Amino acid sequence: MIKAPLLWILAYLLGSIPVGVLVAEWFNSGDPRSLGSGNIGATNIARTAGKKAGLITLFGDCLKGLLAVLIARFFGAGDGVAALTGLIAFLGHLYPIFLGFKGGKGVATALGVLLALAPGGVIAGVALFAVVTAWSRFVSLGSLVAAATMPLFICHFGYSWKIVYSSLIMAAFIIYKHRNNILRLCQNEESRLF
Repeated sequence: MIKAPLLWILAYLLGSIPVGVLVAEWFNSGDPRSLGSGNIGATNIARTAGKKAGLITLFGDCLKGLLAVLIARFFGAGDGVAALTGLIAFLGHLYPIFLGFKGGKGVATALGVLLALAPGGVIAGVALFAVVTAWSRFVSLGSLVAAATMPLFICHFGYSWKIVYSSLIMAAFIIYKHRNNILRLCQNEESRLF
């Protein structure tokens, strides 16, 4: 098995890849950090560069987390090392070395991590996200509700406590990263989908 520290360095670098910035550059839409909400995630990319660019960003950010865990599993990692590897890739997205440690909010990367670790919990979480987002037309509200409940779904489906803890940490970071969205939701100033 590959040494865990090397695995974690690889996971951090993988998570640090600024997919949104690269996609926006490919679509010649400008730097997303200075457009719209200033976020490098799929929602802002979709608003500033188009839906196709947003979907590519969503897929790319999700893939970073998924690949980090799959690589760990390929080298024989158990739940603890795999969950920590995914968490480090997630933190790489939030605090990427390639963007001066100023990254995205982590929803899509967390989705990829948990898709590899706890697919049953993810299906339930994504379904809840879809319902809340469709009802409210707030992507941020759907993301917050899904992040907050994902550890419960993962626990319900009987996954390892190490995976549950990892999902709790990611949920806490996601909620923290959405603090401005929460404020705008409370003030009825948040941008709606469509």
